[in-house]
Amino acid sequence: MASQEAGKLEWRISVDNGTTERLVPRSGLSKRFFLWLKGLVMKVIMERIAKFMRKAWRIGADDPAKVVHCLKVGLALSLVSIFYYMRPLYDGVGGNAMWAIMTVVVVFESNVGATFCKCVNRVVATILAGSLGIAVHWVATQSGKAEVFVIGCSVFLFAFAATYSRFVPSFKARFDYGAMIFILTFSLVSVGGYRVDKLVELAQQRVSTIAIGTSICIIITVFFCPIWAGSQLHRLIERNLEKLADSLDGCVAEYFKENEVSTNRNEDTNMKLQGFKCVLNSKGTEEAMANLARWEPAHGSFNFRHPWKLYVKIGAAMRRCAYCLENLSICISYETETPDQVKKHFGEACMKLSSASSKILRELMEMMKNTRKSSKMDFLVFDMNSAVQELQETLKTVPIETNKPEEVPSEEENKVDSEERNTLMSLHEVLPVATLVSLLIENAARIQTAVEAVDELANLADFEQDSKKKSGDNNTKQPPLSS
Repeated sequence: MASQEAGKLEWRISVDNGTTERLVPRSGLSKRFFLWLKGLVMKVIMERIAKFMRKAWRIGADDPAKVVHCLKVGLALSLVSIFYYMRPLYDGVGGNAMWAIMTVVVVFESNVGATFCKCVNRVVATILAGSLGIAVHWVATQSGKAEVFVIGCSVFLFAFAATYSRFVPSFKARFDYGAMIFILTFSLVSVGGYRVDKLVELAQQRVSTIAIGTSICIIITVFFCPIWAGSQLHRLIERNLEKLADSLDGCVAEYFKENEVSTNRNEDTNMKLQGFKCVLNSKGTEEAMANLARWEPAHGSFNFRHPWKLYVKIGAAMRRCAYCLENLSICISYETETPDQVKKHFGEACMKLSSASSKILRELMEMMKNTRKSSKMDFLVFDMNSAVQELQETLKTVPIETNKPEEVPSEEENKVDSEERNTLMSLHEVLPVATLVSLLIENAARIQTAVEAVDELANLADFEQDSKKKSGDNNTKQPPLSS
C-alpha cells in the first residue's frame, strides 16, 4: 500500500505480525557505480595525503634545522612586510617596499655564511652598479644625439665584463651572485634612466629597500637559532675521520675472519665498511662550506680569520686514505680464496698496523672535536711506523715455493725438506695478501699526511694544549726523532 506524509510518497508492506515495513527503493546501477568511484578516489587521495604528511614529518624530525630555517624565513618576511602594510613606512621608502620583500626571498639561506655572502654581494653590487649607471646616464645626457649609442655600448661592455668574470673560478666561488646582481641593477638603472626623470632618487630608494631587507636577514639569521657553516664543516671533518677509522678496522678484520663468520654480516657492519664512500663524496660539500665559512663573523671557538682553507686540505688528505680503503674493500670480495695458512702468517701484523692506524684517525677526530692538541700523537705515529716495519719484515720472510731443478737428497735432508714443504706457499696464494699489505703500508703513509694537515690547523687556529699532558709525562719513553 502507499501512504503520503508531508508531501512525500512512501511504500510499505504488511508482515505476518500485523505491522508494516517501509520499502526502500534500490539505487540504480549508475548511482552505485558513482558511489563506488567516489569512495575509491577519496581513498586514493587520502592515502596520498597521509603518505605525504608522514614523509614531511619524517624530514622535519630527522633534521630539525630545516624546520628552524622555515620559521626564520617566515619571521623575516613578516617583519619586512610591515614596510608595505604601514602607510608611514611605505611612504618613507618611496613606494618601493616590494624590493625589500624580494631581497629577503632571494638572499635568506639556511646558514649564516650563505646569508652573509648573498647580503654583502647584493648590497655591494647594487651600490656599485647604481653608481656606474648614474655616471653613464650623466655622460649619455651630455653627449647629445649619441645618448642611445653611449648607453647601449656601456651596457654591452659592463655586461660582457661582469659575465666573463663569472667564469674565473676564484671569482665565481665568492662573487658569482654579486656579478649577476651587478648586471641586473646596471641594466635597470642605465636603460631605465632613459625614460625616468628622477633617476638619483629612484636609485636611492632601491638601495635603501635592499639595505632594509639584508639587515633584517642578517639580524634574524645571526640572533635567532643561528646555523653556522663553519661549525657544520668542523663536524663533517670529525665524522669523516671516525668513518675512516671504522672502515679501516672493518675491512682488515673482515678479510682475516673465518669464512663461516664473514658470511654473517649485519646492516650496521656493512655501513661501517662502506663509510669511506661518504669521505669520497664529500669534496664538493667541504669546498662549499669552507667558502661560506669565510664570510661568517667570529663564533664559538672560531676566530674571525680562522684558517678555513686548511679544512679543504684535511679533506683532500682523508680522501687519499679513502681511496686506499676502497681498494681494500675490493680485496675482501676477491673470488680467489686465500688459504688459511697465508692469512695466519700475515694476520697478526696486518691487524696490528690496522689498529695503530685507526687509533691515529680517532685521535685526530678527538683533536678536532675538542679543539685541543694531542699529547700522545707522536707515540701513536711511532707505534704505526713500528707496525709498518714489522709488516714489511713479515712480507720478506714469506717462504715461497721455487721451481729449482731437483737433486737427489740424502735421508736426513729428506726429513728437513718434508717439514719445510708443509710451510711453503705458492706465489699465487701470496699475491692477494701482498696486495692488501701494500695498501695498508701506503695508507699508513697517507695518514701521516693527514696528521701533518691537522697539526698545521691546530697551530694556526691556536688549539689549546691537551690538559692530560702533565709534567710527569716527561719520564715516559720518548719515540726516536725521525731524521
